[in-house]
Amino acid sequence: MQYNTKDNWKLVDWFTILLYLLMVAAGWVSICGACYELDSGHILGSVRPVTQLAWIGVSIVVAFSILMIDRDFFEVFSYIIYAAVIILLVATIFFAPDIKGSRSWLVLGPIRLQPAEFAKFATALAVARIMGNYGFVLTKCKNFLLVLGLIFLPMVCILMQRETGSALVYFAFFLMLYREGMSGYFLLAGICAVTFFVTGMKYADTMMGETPLGIFLVSMMVLVISIILMLVETKNKHDVYILSSVSASVLLISAIVSHYYPFNLNWIVFGLLSILIIYLIYESIYHWVWHYVMIASFVALSIGFLFSVNYVFNEILEPHQQIRIKVSLGLEDDPSGAGYNVNQSKIAIGSGGLYGKGFLNGTQTKLKYVPEQATDFIFCTVGEEQGFVGSSAVLILFAVFIIRLIILSERQDTVFARVYGYSVASVFLFHLAINIGMVTGLTPVIGIPLPFFSYGGSSLLGFTILLFIFLRLDASRKER
Repeated sequence: MQYNTKDNWKLVDWFTILLYLLMVAAGWVSICGACYELDSGHILGSVRPVTQLAWIGVSIVVAFSILMIDRDFFEVFSYIIYAAVIILLVATIFFAPDIKGSRSWLVLGPIRLQPAEFAKFATALAVARIMGNYGFVLTKCKNFLLVLGLIFLPMVCILMQRETGSALVYFAFFLMLYREGMSGYFLLAGICAVTFFVTGMKYADTMMGETPLGIFLVSMMVLVISIILMLVETKNKHDVYILSSVSASVLLISAIVSHYYPFNLNWIVFGLLSILIIYLIYESIYHWVWHYVMIASFVALSIGFLFSVNYVFNEILEPHQQIRIKVSLGLEDDPSGAGYNVNQSKIAIGSGGLYGKGFLNGTQTKLKYVPEQATDFIFCTVGEEQGFVGSSAVLILFAVFIIRLIILSERQDTVFARVYGYSVASVFLFHLAINIGMVTGLTPVIGIPLPFFSYGGSSLLGFTILLFIFLRLDASRKER
């Protein structure tokens, strides 16, 4: 199938391109504000705005070049593109210089490239290709493991570059997998893992009599969630009601007894969880209810995860990652160290008020109080200069953009295009949520850029390619 160049501009979704251009323009203005030097007195007195403007030009040229490529090119060469990027990621581990503790940048003369930014669209293409094969069913174990392998391979390579933030982005693909039929248990497991980790860490040193509060809260959450899942999955709710009543009675009596004769209540909860696992296994074998096996696995893995939290935190995470998590959870107050970025970020955003201080009039950003204010913390400049109104406008712009991507994904007539579209929407949503969470102190600082706003040529070009491949696929839907 040949692409009719005469109909180029009729087939492309111009509304999404308009949103893209608005965000790129707003991002460049924000970078100018973040990099403005008071001594220079000129908006382009810093190198970064000029460099970013050059990258914007390159990205726009690449974007419209992609729109001229035949749609089948991306599907036919998806595995080759993926393999080439993986080779580039591996090469980066060995040949990239050490910059701020990570080896993620390839230096090519005056140009620095971060291959991790290009691995996103390559992974999306490869996953879309394999899931678009005739007869592919995600719920088959073999197929599911193949998809996970494609997702986790670049993730592992990026972790070996010591770029934790960029590696975590690949969990965004699970949102797409859920849309394509992945069991909701996997999403529930991910949400529970984060909740259990935060709860266990935050209350690890708090005691409730003889009972460690963190372990007690997590184990109680496991018990309650398991019972709710049983109520949802079973048709015979009578046995579940009896099990719930007995568990509640045992816990209530144990709590009363522990008030007079202190002992560790966690042993009671663990006993109830053990009985629950045995009951679930028995029911799954006797009535052949495979959902009960999943719930029993959830309980067992949750208990194992609970007791592995301290090991993961103390032995696997780097010291700077540990302190960032502790500051985010309020376990430590380090305003001049790990908490400095977030504290200054909050001050900058808060100082903007309702309407902001105006372009180039921010004090926190102009006096360089906020580190990395042109990259990961670019939203601080928006908050200080444009205030609540400007910040809300940026968030609304992103919301419309992501919703538009979902609408475009749903109208695709091929699995390949739909899977790729949902991958694009998921990546943008993940970046937006984590970056805004970082600058407002809701999530730990892990170095996630704000798409189209944060300074960086690799980031801008990578996001542009990611988006415009999808726009090209969407245009081909109308061709067909």
